[in-house]
Amino acid sequence: MGRESVYRYVIKRLLVLIPVLIGVTFIVFFIMNLTPGNPGRNMLGPLATQEQVDAINEQLGYNQPYFVRYFNYIKDIVLHFDFGDSYATGQPVIDQIISKFPYTLRIAVGSVLISSVIGIVLGVISAVKQYTLIDNTVTVLALIVSVMPSYWIGMLFILLFSITLGWLPPNGFTGFENYILPVATVSLNTAGPMMRMTRSVMLEELRQDYVKTIRAKGAKENTVIYSHALKNAMMPLITRIGTQFAAMMGGSVITETVFNIPGIGSYIISSINAKDIPCLLYTSPSPRD
Repeated sequence: MGRESVYRYVIKRLLVLIPVLIGVTFIVFFIMNLTPGNPGRNMLGPLATQEQVDAINEQLGYNQPYFVRYFNYIKDIVLHFDFGDSYATGQPVIDQIISKFPYTLRIAVGSVLISSVIGIVLGVISAVKQYTLIDNTVTVLALIVSVMPSYWIGMLFILLFSITLGWLPPNGFTGFENYILPVATVSLNTAGPMMRMTRSVMLEELRQDYVKTIRAKGAKENTVIYSHALKNAMMPLITRIGTQFAAMMGGSVITETVFNIPGIGSYIISSINAKDIPCLLYTSPSPRD
């Protein structure tokens, strides 16, 4: 009976996603329809004649009414699992996403691992040393890095480690060293919130009665903190890590643009500039930086 309840819950949550995804794609479709310009003009440039632009738009189906285009898009997804072709390249959108996915995946995995380790370690230390100089210093630093824009952090890293010291390349994707600065940028920007959440959860756990009972039995403080309090605090932290990873998989738009990484984030920017609606609709449901 318990297993059946789990299945019903999962199915219910999946069904709830359907109207959410439809709503998100409808909003993106509507907003892009209001923006100036059209795919034909963006593809052919300002020197093309209006007849040439109209021909391209007709070929792409862009001249059709708004609701007709949206209905055809949803119909192709539901009936054929076809997310359309890129206006700019003519290639299937899903193929382009797959080709750019590894770059974003590397940044996301590295950033989540580093920010989680830093955030959890500093959060535990801050909770254990509550109201001390260490706690105040770590909390202030976490607040500072949390509000710092990622593009500003990225440019500072480029200025220091690439231009001034010459240790790392400022952009590109030719090797492992090209990912160090982007990963460090995203990690620093996300470690602060992780640290503050860890501190909050750990303080709540350390105030629980079971912790007082374990201490009264003479258990060592490290055992109380790491074997009991941190273990029980990991569930909300793991949930936060999963949410954070999902957000990064949508593409670190600003970071990838600053460091010229050809991932999903950069793909979104280029699709906006080209008014490449099929590409935007495919990538729009994921949250980003």
